[in-house]
Amino acid sequence: MYIQREIEKAIVSFARQFPVIVVTGPRQSGKTTLVWNVFGDKPYFNLELPDVSDIIQQDPRSFFNKLTNGAVIDEIQRMPELLRYIQGIVDEVRQPGMFILTGSNQFMLMNQVTESLAGRVALFKLLPFSLSEVEDKLPTTLTDDLILNGYYPAVVANRFEPYRTYQNYYETYLERDLRSMINIKNLSDFKKFVRLCAGRVGQIFNASALANETGVSVHTIKSWISILEASYIIFLLPPWYDNINKRLIKSPKVYFYDTGLLSYILGIENKNQLSRDPLRGNIFENMVIAEFYKKRYNRGLDARYYFFRDNHGNEVDLIIPHGNEIQGIEIKSSQTFNKEFLKGLHYLKDIYPQRNINNLLIYDGEDIGNVSDMEIINFRSIAKKNRLF
Repeated sequence: MYIQREIEKAIVSFARQFPVIVVTGPRQSGKTTLVWNVFGDKPYFNLELPDVSDIIQQDPRSFFNKLTNGAVIDEIQRMPELLRYIQGIVDEVRQPGMFILTGSNQFMLMNQVTESLAGRVALFKLLPFSLSEVEDKLPTTLTDDLILNGYYPAVVANRFEPYRTYQNYYETYLERDLRSMINIKNLSDFKKFVRLCAGRVGQIFNASALANETGVSVHTIKSWISILEASYIIFLLPPWYDNINKRLIKSPKVYFYDTGLLSYILGIENKNQLSRDPLRGNIFENMVIAEFYKKRYNRGLDARYYFFRDNHGNEVDLIIPHGNEIQGIEIKSSQTFNKEFLKGLHYLKDIYPQRNINNLLIYDGEDIGNVSDMEIINFRSIAKKNRLF
């Protein structure tokens, strides 16, 4: 069953303007299925297949001379030298939407693409499904099911059992993708590091503390977190700060792109465990913030999101700046509204009187409307708020 992706519209639009389209994203997020369905008239080549890569490597010029209308090339980071040939062809032919490239390793791919194809390429990030893409296709939309199942196509579209699916995904990542990026001498240290990151989801990233607990250097921790970012396992939400208030926290917070994978890493196997887990609120917050990233990426846009926290504990989970306007968003896993939830949002308005502040509370209860000039909505209603993205 093919589930249409929200990103298709942007990709088709940019393919009418740019000769090369590059779709990156985590492994198994649906990149191949997407390009098959959108560009099914083009020949397809998967560079992870040894026979395919061997044939191309023997005579790349002959290979490209046969592709008069371009092609779809999967996992292009496996043979980055092909980008030079693609550059030469598109400069000569100048045909929009000629080559469609995919890759699951942002770290290895992006530098190569930007160096070889600057000005010729439109870049997209395809994450696992957004809730709005699949909500009407799921057997259950209970909050804890959404968290545990995650949004990877194998679970959502193919209905594979979540815990085993993410176990296999993670083991494949460690044994295959990770080793192709860096030489980790002690894999158990890296696994411990990832578990520690999972245990700090929604919290400030502290490289020194992680180095002490893992038993490696701060430099190694920073290298490892970059690898997790490049692999689309985690993302770091940067802090919002300016010169007005020098008391603001200036370190990022750590989140995972998918709560199904996050739950597996935390060892949460079922809803009973999740309901009792002290991190459930943080995991819910993670799921909501990841939805915002998906919405931006699905429009072909960078994610310009932040959080606010000062050293007195005043905090807002998500900040979205729009010129002089600031959208402040608080996220709570509770199903019952409490005015205390608005405390950080009120504080944000107080310290930025010169800015136009529009605040929003997202929680697991029913849509309420406006309370104290702040909108209160269920997290499932995010998709209807296009102005947020």
